[in-house]
Amino acid sequence: MGILKKGGNAADAAVAVAAALNVTEPCSTGIGGDSFCLYFDARTGHVRGLNGSGRSPKAQTLELMQSRGYTKGSPTPPFHALNITVPGAAACWCDTIQLFGSKKLSLADILEPACDLASGGFPVAEVTAYAWAKWTKAMREVGRELGGDFLPNNQPPKHGQVVTNPGLAQTFQEISHQGKDGFYAGRIAEAIVEVIRENGGVMSLEDLRSHTSTEITPIFTDYKTVRLWEVPPNGQGMAALIALNILENFPIKGMNHNSADYLHLLVEAFKLSLADTTHFNADPAHVNVPLEGLLAKDYSQQRAQLIQMDRARASKEPGIPRGSETVYFSVVDGEGNACSFVNSNYMGFGTGLVPKCCGFSLHNRGAHFSMDANHANCIGPEKRPYQTIIPALLTEASSNRLLCSFGVMGAFMQPQGHVQVLLNMLEFGMNPQQALDAPRVFVQYDAASQQWQLSLETGVEERVAEELRRRGHAVHWPVAGHDRAQFGRGQVISIGAWWDPASPPSDPTHRVLWAGSDPRADGCAVGY
Repeated sequence: MGILKKGGNAADAAVAVAAALNVTEPCSTGIGGDSFCLYFDARTGHVRGLNGSGRSPKAQTLELMQSRGYTKGSPTPPFHALNITVPGAAACWCDTIQLFGSKKLSLADILEPACDLASGGFPVAEVTAYAWAKWTKAMREVGRELGGDFLPNNQPPKHGQVVTNPGLAQTFQEISHQGKDGFYAGRIAEAIVEVIRENGGVMSLEDLRSHTSTEITPIFTDYKTVRLWEVPPNGQGMAALIALNILENFPIKGMNHNSADYLHLLVEAFKLSLADTTHFNADPAHVNVPLEGLLAKDYSQQRAQLIQMDRARASKEPGIPRGSETVYFSVVDGEGNACSFVNSNYMGFGTGLVPKCCGFSLHNRGAHFSMDANHANCIGPEKRPYQTIIPALLTEASSNRLLCSFGVMGAFMQPQGHVQVLLNMLEFGMNPQQALDAPRVFVQYDAASQQWQLSLETGVEERVAEELRRRGHAVHWPVAGHDRAQFGRGQVISIGAWWDPASPPSDPTHRVLWAGSDPRADGCAVGY
């Protein structure tokens, strides 16, 4: 709020939030990870975007991995230093401000609140305290200690305990004065390379110096009266768009919300979209991703015909198209600009490797690379891996008027969360908070059992769970307590009550913002 009150816009405020969350929720996000951004420019009505994900080191070839004993059947352990790609968040923050910012505030102004939090201290929130302890335990089980930056008195902090991070405050101050060079060159870069190489990685100073963000053309699909915008590959945004295209072929509005028929249809559409996405999604700088074919309406009609309403699909086969721990937050400013932003370490603290005196951990996004030489997402030099983190924007299909800035974090849950929250509003008339509160489902393919696993959140009726089992789904119900984290954590800011058919037409002179924040997390919706 302080950034907006000082004259900053949605992009400036989003970067300030990203930095602050690095301080208060380091077990989910940080400058040692990656970022993606979608930005709606109210002046032009255009949606623009940034891919702030990093690339693998130049020395990281498939042959190198194989020489160290890593194969398709025996990949690198998830917390290994070889899973560290160049952290892209720092460059994405700087580039977001440069491309989309108000130009009224400096980088130092925008990072100052996070610096104050890190040096002055903050009380740890409840869900964060649980995740902090969970990931500390996971690190210790593989013999890794996070160290004093994150473990006061050598223990994860308790709910309400005040924690400081002077190393991170110093890191932010150096970036404030030197920009991207403050991270990708000099002391911080040297500390990053040192800790990676000490632990078996191959990243070099040149890998860091040569990193750049990429300005992207966001992808979209029209579903009835709305247009959903997502990030293109290497992001998995197409999974949400493919699922919506498939669902468009069915009479969803006539189904009861979270009924057996509705959830069965939803899950079957997710299976088809995820099968395509996990097969085709990769770095487009290295392979051809047949996006046009995957997003074609006639292709989705073909895929929709594979859904049987009385039987769960077991296969994970992709189609043949033509051409063949994370945080999410959203900001809308007084001028109508919107910034949909996501920032992630991937798994908790990522690798848990902390560059000396820097106050942040390094992510493990490279764990998403494939060790299959024939797969589009195979490990290789200077490649971006499959990215699960995806922000979203929603506009009116006919006019491109901004309707909503939203997202749901949570690995492969993210496209599933986008679709469920959107349909809750558009098809079932829920406001943003109701759409986030509603029980969710999550389907994921388990390679070990070669079976789709379906989790149903507490709140889904028992008779619905039993009926889904009868149709052949491998159902886990009810998922409750902190285990609900698998259903993601979402945030929504909506412009007007567009989901309500009884609402009067939007009046641009009296703009009303509606917002919702996920009850599964520590977040909140704030306005002024």
